[in-house]
Amino acid sequence: FFFKFSLLFSLLSFSFSQSDVVEAPSPAADSCNGIFLSYAYSSGTKLKPTDPTHQPYRFESVLTVLNNGDEELKSWKVSVEFQNDEFLVSASNAVLADGTSLPANVGNGTVFAGFPMSDLKTAIETAGDLTQMQVQVKLLGTQFGVAAPDVPLPKNIQLANDGFICPKASMQGKNEMQVCCRKDPKFKANDTIDEEFLPRQSGDLTIMYDVTRTYDSNYWAQVTISNHNPLGRLDNWKLSFDWMRDEFIYTMKGAYPYVVDSSDCIFGTQGQHYRDLDFANVLNCERRPTIIDLPPTKANDTTLGLIPNCCRNGTILPPSMDPSKSSSVFQMQVFKMPPDLNRSELSPPQNWKINGSLNPDYKCGPPVRVSPSQFPDPSGLPSNTTAVASWQVVCNITHPKGASPKCCVSFSSYYNDSVVPCRTCACGCPSNTARTCSTTAPAVLLPPEALLFPFENRTAMAQAWADLKHRTVPNPMPCGDNCGVSINWHVLTDYSRGWSARITIFNWDETAFPDWFAAVQMDEATRGFQKMYSFNGSALELNGVNNTIIMQGLPGLNYIVGETDGANPKKDPRVPGKQQTVVSFTKKNTPGINVAAGDGFPSKVFFNGEECALPSVLPTNNSNREGCTTILSIFLAVFVFIMLHQ
Repeated sequence: FFFKFSLLFSLLSFSFSQSDVVEAPSPAADSCNGIFLSYAYSSGTKLKPTDPTHQPYRFESVLTVLNNGDEELKSWKVSVEFQNDEFLVSASNAVLADGTSLPANVGNGTVFAGFPMSDLKTAIETAGDLTQMQVQVKLLGTQFGVAAPDVPLPKNIQLANDGFICPKASMQGKNEMQVCCRKDPKFKANDTIDEEFLPRQSGDLTIMYDVTRTYDSNYWAQVTISNHNPLGRLDNWKLSFDWMRDEFIYTMKGAYPYVVDSSDCIFGTQGQHYRDLDFANVLNCERRPTIIDLPPTKANDTTLGLIPNCCRNGTILPPSMDPSKSSSVFQMQVFKMPPDLNRSELSPPQNWKINGSLNPDYKCGPPVRVSPSQFPDPSGLPSNTTAVASWQVVCNITHPKGASPKCCVSFSSYYNDSVVPCRTCACGCPSNTARTCSTTAPAVLLPPEALLFPFENRTAMAQAWADLKHRTVPNPMPCGDNCGVSINWHVLTDYSRGWSARITIFNWDETAFPDWFAAVQMDEATRGFQKMYSFNGSALELNGVNNTIIMQGLPGLNYIVGETDGANPKKDPRVPGKQQTVVSFTKKNTPGINVAAGDGFPSKVFFNGEECALPSVLPTNNSNREGCTTILSIFLAVFVFIMLHQ
């Protein structure tokens, strides 16, 4: 009996030590009076399939973050510079700071953010309680190529929070690397904000998650998406995030789930806990729901609408275009699960992502607790209502490696009768085109009238034009640009006191563009901008540099229709939606400008916030003016088309 009791006691003690006792930090942490970081490789095994050139191995590691400083570390973030093509399967006590859900490829390095414990207190305010000072992130994943006895460690680890200096991590034996990060004495913190919360950050786009009402089992949250980039824009936005604690959406106002489905709750733990809840009324139980905006017809709907700044079909305009339409708001009722069933247990969703159609790509950081937001009192009294709790998500425009643009630009001029078209595969190419067209051959010069036709109808014109100009064409011919939107920039005139250009926007997609806008960057010419004649244009200063002209349609011209069938669909090509204007410049403010040498062409072009692909060459000045008649004909054709369709 004594032996059995002793064995049982030993097993219980072992179980307790594994699950409830925080592991002590490395002895090296004692000499660190800042933020101590360590990355320790625990174990690994060889995985199938066997591949001598790219062999996969399982790895288990522990990332430790310990606050040995004298100030609380809020919203900790640690950069881990993985270098062995790592594929991360799981991470305890942390999420990826860029909003990517696990599993994920982190072979180029990643940043971890704390969750659910995002703030690390000091030894002073906790009497040395490691459960509040330290977090250990247990990593499980796959790495490639590093077999025993070598150890798959990252290049470096460092604290990613502002205001800290980290030397390069040092090795502790073969399996562990460590670093002590200290406060930067030159860093100037914002002392005007409440020390209880981090200051609100700026970004291209911010998302506020404000809890406005809270109860034991559920709460109401208001989500506000605000656009701050003068050239950023979202159309038909889709917002997604991860619930981390089995929450589900009961009802919404101002937006709606892309998929209405409560089956995950009915067959999951939610259905077991909320036995008396009618799940037929539940909107969404997905762990990662996708939210979409409502149409304007629902703005005054008593059930779904009546939320200020809601219901705009997912359109969020840049503040430089219309500040009143630069944000979108919706509310949702969120039900919680044990053990969070009290009104003070509030946890925002993680891994936020937002995107739109023909819009820039955004990368969003983790939610950061900020001071509670204030809203005008709904009763109309001259007072503000404060949110129960608020989190801010900051998103910035990013350009993923290998991503293709969604629009392209062609160049033409009065002094050359050929059009330099959009680049071959400017917006990507299908993978099965090797036998029908070349993805590497440069785009061939075109006659101006070819711009009015879809790419598949230009081949004969391009070949005839090449024969006329005694040029050879590649065999096979180059593939098309595959862009939904193309923009032609044509230098129209150039005289002693000024010059002009014509801009034509073609929509080759079936989706129309209401409230569209475009922008061009011209380093030498913007100071001479005078006016646009069919668009509303103005110079825009970005980052202290006045080199951008933004344009949008005048009333009646702010809508670009989608591509439509020709008059006789059996024989006529499809017709793109079009808008066109002429823009004039003076040379008074730009002495020495050389229009034909390149100063008359933009260095960047944007459509609805998306940067467009530019041609690799400019039209040459060969003094050939015979194309002026053809250029005039395309101008008149587009003008007549627009007048007939108003």
